[in-house]
Amino acid sequence: MASVVGLSLVVAGILLSALYGLFRIVLMRGFRAPRIVECTTPADSGFEFEELRIPTRNDKWLHAWLLPNDPCAPCVIVLHGWGGNAEMMLPVAVPFLTAGLNVMLLDARCHGRSDDDNFSSLPKFAEDVDACIDWLYTQPKRWNGQLVLLGHSVGAGAVLLSASRDRRVQAVISIAAFSHPRTMMQRYLQRFPQVLRHLIIRQVQQVIGHALDDIAPMNTIRNITCPVLIAHGLDDVTVPADEARKIAGCATHDGVELVLIKGAGHDSVESFMNCGGQLVEFLDRYGLQGMGTSASQSLDTATGTRSATQ
Repeated sequence: MASVVGLSLVVAGILLSALYGLFRIVLMRGFRAPRIVECTTPADSGFEFEELRIPTRNDKWLHAWLLPNDPCAPCVIVLHGWGGNAEMMLPVAVPFLTAGLNVMLLDARCHGRSDDDNFSSLPKFAEDVDACIDWLYTQPKRWNGQLVLLGHSVGAGAVLLSASRDRRVQAVISIAAFSHPRTMMQRYLQRFPQVLRHLIIRQVQQVIGHALDDIAPMNTIRNITCPVLIAHGLDDVTVPADEARKIAGCATHDGVELVLIKGAGHDSVESFMNCGGQLVEFLDRYGLQGMGTSASQSLDTATGTRSATQ
C-alpha cells in the first residue's frame, strides 16, 4: 500500500511539474511582443538622420536613429510602446525637431530592428533607455548635455523608471502610461478566477525579476526630482485617463503637469500631436530650448486641459 501511495505522489509531482512548465511557457509567450520592422526612415519624411547600433544588457544591440539639429541643443530620447518601433514614434519627434532639439528614436530589444532577447518587459525597456543615455554621454559634441526622456505606454513607464534612478535626466514626458502594472494585468485577467490571477501576477514578478510595486509609475514618480509632463488621452479605453491623474497625484514636487487631450486614444501617437506645442512649451519653461522656431510660432496649442499637480 505504501508503495502505491508513494508512486501516486511521484506521478502527481511529475504532472504538477509538467503543468507548471507548460504554464511558464504560456506565460513567457505573453512576454513576446509582436515585432514590426520599420518600412521607412526619417529621410522619407525629409529629416536628416544617422543610424546607430548601441550596446545594451545581455550582450545585445539596439537599433536607433539620431536626428541631429544643433550640438548646442538638448537631446530627446523617444521610446515606443509594446509592439511599437522607432518609425511609429516619428510623429512625436516632429515638434521637437521643428523647435531645434536633437532627437533619438530607439527600438527596445525584441522590437523593430533591435536584437532579440529571451523576453520583453518594462524593466528591460528601461535598461535600453539607460543604455542610450550612457551612449549619448560618450558623444558630447553632438548635444549640450541636457537630456529629456519621452515614452509611450509601456515606454512611458520605462522612462519614468529610468528617470527615477538617473539624475542626469532633466525632464520627462509620459504619454499614455498606466499607473500600476498590476492594475493593467487585473483588467486583462478579469475573466480568470482570483486565485489564478494572483498566481499569474506572482509568476510575472519572478520572470521579470522585479516586484510590480517597484516599477509602477505611480511609485517611481515619487523618486523623480526633474520636471515631468504626463499626457493622456481622454478617449483612451485601454488605459483610462484616471490612471494619469493617479500618477500625477503621487508626485512629490510641484514640477509635474498633467495634460488631458480631447480625442486622443491609446495606440495612435498622432492623436497626441494636437498638444505638440504644449510639449515643447513645457521644455521651454525649464530652459530646455532648441535653436529653432519657438513652439508658439510653429505649432498649434493643444485642445485639452492642463493642470499643475502638487
